[in-house]
Amino acid sequence: MRRRLIRILLILLLFPPALAAVGGWFFGPAFLHPVRRELTPDLIREAHATFAQIGARYEEYDVRAPDGILLRGWKVRPANPNGDWVLVFHGVADNRMGVLEHARVLLLAGYSVVMMDARAHGASEGPIATYGWLERDDTRAIIDVLESSERPRHLFALGESMGAGIALQSAGLDSRIEAVVAEASFANLREAAYDYAGLRRYPWLGKTLLAPGTWTLIYRGESIAGFSAAEVSPEKSVAGRAFLVFLICDADDVALPCRHSERIYAAARGPKQLWVVPGAFHTAALGFRPDEFRRRVLSFFADNTASSRPPENLRH
Repeated sequence: MRRRLIRILLILLLFPPALAAVGGWFFGPAFLHPVRRELTPDLIREAHATFAQIGARYEEYDVRAPDGILLRGWKVRPANPNGDWVLVFHGVADNRMGVLEHARVLLLAGYSVVMMDARAHGASEGPIATYGWLERDDTRAIIDVLESSERPRHLFALGESMGAGIALQSAGLDSRIEAVVAEASFANLREAAYDYAGLRRYPWLGKTLLAPGTWTLIYRGESIAGFSAAEVSPEKSVAGRAFLVFLICDADDVALPCRHSERIYAAARGPKQLWVVPGAFHTAALGFRPDEFRRRVLSFFADNTASSRPPENLRH
């Protein structure tokens, strides 16, 4: 009886970690190959109607990435441009239409915007998504092409979820990006993996009982993609270069909880702000608090340019 009990206890203790390890191994490729949301004719018509409604003009904007893949997007000018440009980055398994409303807010305020499909997303080419490892070099190429045809007075970035992480890592690499608004960014890939291994509700599980799922997911992803997961880190980027950062975390976010934004905030060397949005779920700040979102984001871009006096660090 005693041996049987010991055997049962061992099974109960070892089965969840073993199952998690297998799950992490099989999920590794899916992590690098997110579902591709196609840019359909209906979505294009929706965008056209939105831009026409506010008097904005858009054009196709194709950029060749450093590794040769073609990135596709739009360059959009408002009715009354103020001379500043904002690079707008969408989330995982989405395309440029996922940030259409954010672009509308910016266009109505006079900002010109660049809306690109990230590599392996939408209409852009690319075999895998790397969550900032290759995308930050893509951003540099996008800016190079933009500056060859435009003369941005100031250049900013705004991103949601994966796009927030890409925006922060891009700004860490390229000093031409003066300020970043980042909603629901991941702090680093390993920390994000803990949330997914913990079933997006119990990250402590991903760090303890189900930790083997995190280890195998990261290991297999690194093996396939050929880069170190430790280097995909918005947290490191804000610590490496001091630039203006406005972090938004959604209080009820279970996909990438507020601890990610809090870690980035703690690591940031430059002037920084953190806004916790009560009741909002993942990337829903604009939907939950539209007026406050507009006011905060537009004030941040208007007040915090390279020529402005840096603001006090704020957390609220």
